[in-house]
Amino acid sequence: MATKTIELAGVGPVTLVKRAQSRNLRLSVTPSGVRVSMPRWTSFSSGQAFAISNIDWILQELAKQSQPLIESGQRAGKLHYVRFEQILSGQPVTSRVTATEVIVRLKPGEISTDQNAQKRAQSACIRALKREAERLLPPRLQNLATKHSKQYHSVGVKQLKRRWGSCDSHHAIVLNLFLMELPWEHIDYVLMHELAHTLEMNHGPAFWRVLLAMEPRARHLSKQLRSHQPAIGAWQA
Repeated sequence: MATKTIELAGVGPVTLVKRAQSRNLRLSVTPSGVRVSMPRWTSFSSGQAFAISNIDWILQELAKQSQPLIESGQRAGKLHYVRFEQILSGQPVTSRVTATEVIVRLKPGEISTDQNAQKRAQSACIRALKREAERLLPPRLQNLATKHSKQYHSVGVKQLKRRWGSCDSHHAIVLNLFLMELPWEHIDYVLMHELAHTLEMNHGPAFWRVLLAMEPRARHLSKQLRSHQPAIGAWQA
């Protein structure tokens, strides 16, 4: 596999890669860099011209690259690990979630850092997190409610955009599936936070009295939680 790195004005380094499996020019932009995959018989100058002709698209994609790469062996939630696997030509490019793994298939010539592969990995990881959250969070919420003599109407799991959880005036609690990426002490804090809202809907002094009675470290945990963001999903709705 022959490679060459060029400098593209306004973009930086671009890696040109000749691959036996490639049948045409293909451009990918990931947090690890810009890459042009090309057939072995294509000249590097043609790969460079292809990158230059797509410079506007490259710049747009680079601007989006704030999401950390999902890597093989990475943990997804409490129960799952990510695994990328290469497939043969003609096999379906799919992903699946087992009891312990998030398996993402890579088509011939594709690598795990390619944008489309990362999108499939992210989607599969979110499915895994949702399964975990639906399995683990409702009984944990019920245990905390029983322990602290609180009542709620219902509990659901969703992919929320900017909140770890919510509780409405009917005491229906919704929990963010990305909670599964947090340490258990922070998960329990969020659960107790929502249980406190079954008595106090705002965040005034009365709310904090209720929450601190359940968790004396609530203010400290709340401060710690502000520094957390989902590693998978990056608060996407």
